[in-house]
Amino acid sequence: MKKNNDLDLDFTDRLMDFQVSRREFIKIAGGGIFIFMTIGDIPIWAQQRRDRPSLPTDFNAFLQINEDGRVACFTGKIEMGQGIVTSLAQMLADELDVALDSVDMVMGDTDLCPWDMGTFGSMSTRFFGPPLRAAGAEGRQILVELAAEHLNRPVDQLLTENGMVYDRSDREKKVTYAQLARGKKISRHASGKVPLKTPDQFKIMGDPILRRDALEKVTGRAKYAADIQLPGMLYARILRPPSHDAKRIAVDLSEVQQIEGIQVIEDKDLIAVLHHSPDFAEKALSKIKASYDTPKSDLNEVTIFDHLLKVAPEGELVAENGDIQKGKKEASMVFEQIYLDGYKAHAPIEPHGAVVNVEGDKVTIWPSSQTPFRVKDEVAEALGISSNNVRVISPFLGGGFGGKTRNLQVIEAARLSKLTGKPIQVAWTRQEEFFYDSFRPAAIVKINSGLDKNGQTCFWDYHVFYAGERGSQHFYSIPNSSTVYYGSGWGGGPGTHPFATGAWRAPANNTNTFARESQIDIMAAAAGVDPVEFRRQNLTDKKMRSVLEAAADKFNWKPATAPSKRGYGVACGIDAGTSVAMMVEVDVDRETGKVMVKRVVCAQDMGLAINPQGATIQMEGCITMGLGYALAEDLRFSGGQIHDHNFDTYEIPRFSWLPKIETVIIDAKNETPQGGGEPAIITVGGAIANAIYDAIGVRMFQLPMTPARIKDSMAKG
Repeated sequence: MKKNNDLDLDFTDRLMDFQVSRREFIKIAGGGIFIFMTIGDIPIWAQQRRDRPSLPTDFNAFLQINEDGRVACFTGKIEMGQGIVTSLAQMLADELDVALDSVDMVMGDTDLCPWDMGTFGSMSTRFFGPPLRAAGAEGRQILVELAAEHLNRPVDQLLTENGMVYDRSDREKKVTYAQLARGKKISRHASGKVPLKTPDQFKIMGDPILRRDALEKVTGRAKYAADIQLPGMLYARILRPPSHDAKRIAVDLSEVQQIEGIQVIEDKDLIAVLHHSPDFAEKALSKIKASYDTPKSDLNEVTIFDHLLKVAPEGELVAENGDIQKGKKEASMVFEQIYLDGYKAHAPIEPHGAVVNVEGDKVTIWPSSQTPFRVKDEVAEALGISSNNVRVISPFLGGGFGGKTRNLQVIEAARLSKLTGKPIQVAWTRQEEFFYDSFRPAAIVKINSGLDKNGQTCFWDYHVFYAGERGSQHFYSIPNSSTVYYGSGWGGGPGTHPFATGAWRAPANNTNTFARESQIDIMAAAAGVDPVEFRRQNLTDKKMRSVLEAAADKFNWKPATAPSKRGYGVACGIDAGTSVAMMVEVDVDRETGKVMVKRVVCAQDMGLAINPQGATIQMEGCITMGLGYALAEDLRFSGGQIHDHNFDTYEIPRFSWLPKIETVIIDAKNETPQGGGEPAIITVGGAIANAIYDAIGVRMFQLPMTPARIKDSMAKG
């Protein structure tokens, strides 16, 4: 077993030698100080998820102050590019008063880390961060109390700094944390009574810090699931159906079974070929002859919207105020529009992968998954063993965006490992990644709104189908409004979608913000008011007004009624507790319909920004990814057959697309940290749609806004 002081950022390699349970680990960890923390205030939507067991009554995470002075933070969260391996370490280091490089993040190991629901929803900083800070403060207080005995000084005479406690009147009288922890084993639950540091006391939080995993990732040292190699491991290639609704009626394995060195597994629905070489396994798979019965379907990317409206369930009220009918009577101008948004693939750079090693009744798993504890339970159920015998060790993830919360590839690898008695790697091809994705659901938004004779918004009637309710509530000052949603974005039940759907970065909010902000722009133009000024006139939300004004100032926005021919667009939104405003400048080629986004300014108020550099990177990533759903990404399908197999037809943003990106993070150090991994993406579609209208006077009501759709809209006038 590796010693604690050998812990480094490459936690895959770091933890592969651990073969003990969490309880055993605590027993044999030697001297040191353990602080256990309980995470409260989990949002209701997360508490109600099907995959969530009861919250632990003991603790959700813990930190250890080791005898060598190093600090380990054990968390069920995983690192998938969002940067929490850095920002969580910053929070702990600051509260504990230790150097940042002395903190080791141990992430997503189900034997060493207490239970966690998964890494999604921009919740790591918001919900894990506060108790982590509290545990750090508690640890610092314990160390001060121990130092008071060691130095024979009163507690209030002592100060902490950089892993040391010293006498404020005589700095030569000091003792290190390592000395205080040595030879002791102290465990305590964080009481929450030790005061946290105030912003004026921060030394690490709020500072822009280079990501701790940056060097590993740019040099290729970082380990992902498909990089894990074990002695005797076999690579699996699995027979796939041509369509989600296809049923296999015959299979001929005779040819592949004659290939020397190939192992063929047939277990109920699972047929796989295994070999020590993945390329050889791929070639062997092509020798299998299978036939399928595939029912005919008239569902495709064009007809899906009518289908969804036909099968929609009863609506559920999200919010209402005033009297809609009264507002309609007061309206002198009424605007009724329908907005459409097609299916979107997650398309992470790293396809799903997993390595599973079943040894007797013990299972060790290295998955590409946002939900390691769900992996643990699902594999235990699939193999018919106790979950106590299953260990998940999370390597880095190459992007998730909500698409790596299902673990189909892990179950496949686990079944094959149990059947063969050997370690198995299942790494999906890009075609499999598209086929088995849980797509962002196609959705429809219907909005009916109105202005009174004074040009004031008097009613807002909002109905969203299948995107989900996140982001559906408006934040404008509208006296009479109602918001209703129909069907969830998490699947919709049998007969709804022809394949799996699920969360996609800021689920529902991209669609809802596109529709809402387009409708607001329509009303601003009809009222003859500049779109920024119209929003300002209808905003009482101080945070939203602040980010809107910050974006306008950075953009140097000059008031003008749209369409001004400048190609300027604006959109506002709220996600994960963060308020965001975006302004863009576009150029539209009238001959081809192609949109070039030239400039993007994005301002957001996310409360305390733990790592402003990391937050900026997240904003830039959101904007870049948002260009895809706004301008190009549209899944092509026929029934359950997916026609997009790779990036030659499913077009994601390219470097040549990227505009000049400028970000503004509102200084709000005294506010609680909010989510930063998703908010900026929600405004991209709406801002670009409004900019297209400003440039050429044509409204776009469907995402993505492809050249063909823009040309068609121009032709229709």
